[in-house]
Amino acid sequence: MELLHANCLGAGGKPFIVLHGFLGMGDNWKSLAKFWVTQGYAIHLLDQRNHGRSFWSSEFSYPLLAEDVLRYMDYYGLENPIILGHSMGGKTAMTLATAFPDRVSKLIVADIAPKHYPPHHDQILKGLAALDFDKVKSRSEADHALANFITDAGTRQFLLKNLYWVDKKRLGLRINIEVLKGVSEAIGAGLSENSCFTGPALFLAGELSPYIQSEDHALIKKHFPQSTLINVPKAGHWLHAENPNFFSEQMLLWLD
Repeated sequence: MELLHANCLGAGGKPFIVLHGFLGMGDNWKSLAKFWVTQGYAIHLLDQRNHGRSFWSSEFSYPLLAEDVLRYMDYYGLENPIILGHSMGGKTAMTLATAFPDRVSKLIVADIAPKHYPPHHDQILKGLAALDFDKVKSRSEADHALANFITDAGTRQFLLKNLYWVDKKRLGLRINIEVLKGVSEAIGAGLSENSCFTGPALFLAGELSPYIQSEDHALIKKHFPQSTLINVPKAGHWLHAENPNFFSEQMLLWLD
């Protein structure tokens, strides 16, 4: 079975795995990771299956994504790492921590609750699937094509990080769009009813994000009884990019 691709920084520090969100990649976290290395952590920025430089697979579920991370940990001998996950990565992290609680020292979840979310990426996925690389020959042309589906320029810039040169003349997408456009229900899946992680857990919620509502707090406590919840001000769903200083500061204080 193939191993996840990772960008590793800070050899010798406390192992710390970071799991990106849907349609993202580990490199989205590189700026913060460089700082965390100075605080004594060995950061593993993983690309989850069908994302970034990791392998493609037609199978896609949170138990499988969690097993991918566990296999990576076993291969590199990572003992009880800290696990941080954002959005989809947060669901992977929660699944891993509740299924293998003795393998995770501390859990950090960025802007996602353990509940089911209805599909809400359809327009984005349509836009990415519609990119015709026989016609689209530059990043600006891809941006222009995506604008027909996605009005927010910031979202388009995030998505365009998935573009790469297959060869000198042809662009492609690092994400496996053919599989990902069919997994909306799997992406939205909640934790199983009796899942529980009794270790330390930190939930960071974007103040301007709709992903964690006040009514979700009880569900978080049910699955993660030792959890702490912190709201990140002036930030939406991409809280680590929109207010990185507060996000990092609060996380490091909690870890200490």
